[in-house]
Amino acid sequence: MCGPQVRFRERPGEVIPRAYSTVPPTTAAAAAGRRPEPLVSGNGEGVPDPAVSENPVRRRFTAEYKVRILREADRCTQSGQLGALLRREGLYSSHLNTWRQQRDAGALVGLTPKRRGRKPEADDPLITENQRLRRENQRLAEKLRQAEAIIEVQKKLSELLGMPLTPPDRSENKS
Repeated sequence: MCGPQVRFRERPGEVIPRAYSTVPPTTAAAAAGRRPEPLVSGNGEGVPDPAVSENPVRRRFTAEYKVRILREADRCTQSGQLGALLRREGLYSSHLNTWRQQRDAGALVGLTPKRRGRKPEADDPLITENQRLRRENQRLAEKLRQAEAIIEVQKKLSELLGMPLTPPDRSENKS
């Protein structure tokens, strides 16, 4: 531990230094009925809000944003500057590592986000015809299975009743 912890009692209307506040600024603004102020970086551009939302949403970063952050990170030379940048932007150091690898692999092409999940199938007429034929094959296989079950039941019934099952065309040919 790094020394004693100091606790401040928050009273209504009292302003507590931001470093000691136990409530994030976006939550405090919402509790007071105000809209939270949009976070703005030093150059006036909008910054993703690092506050936790009720419904988690995967953050997506544009290629321009990634390049801008990588440039700022490359300019950080003094101790603590990179950590301050990451805290300000709500990022992790692993983001920088991944983005640097993507940048080295293929410039902006590597920085564009990849779509997750299954890839959509092409609208090829052969694929649709193949799918239709597979469905028809399954339907016919089910009908065949049902017909074979009916025939088996008829055979067992004829054995129980003692009536031989001979096809009518075979009996006619023998006479």
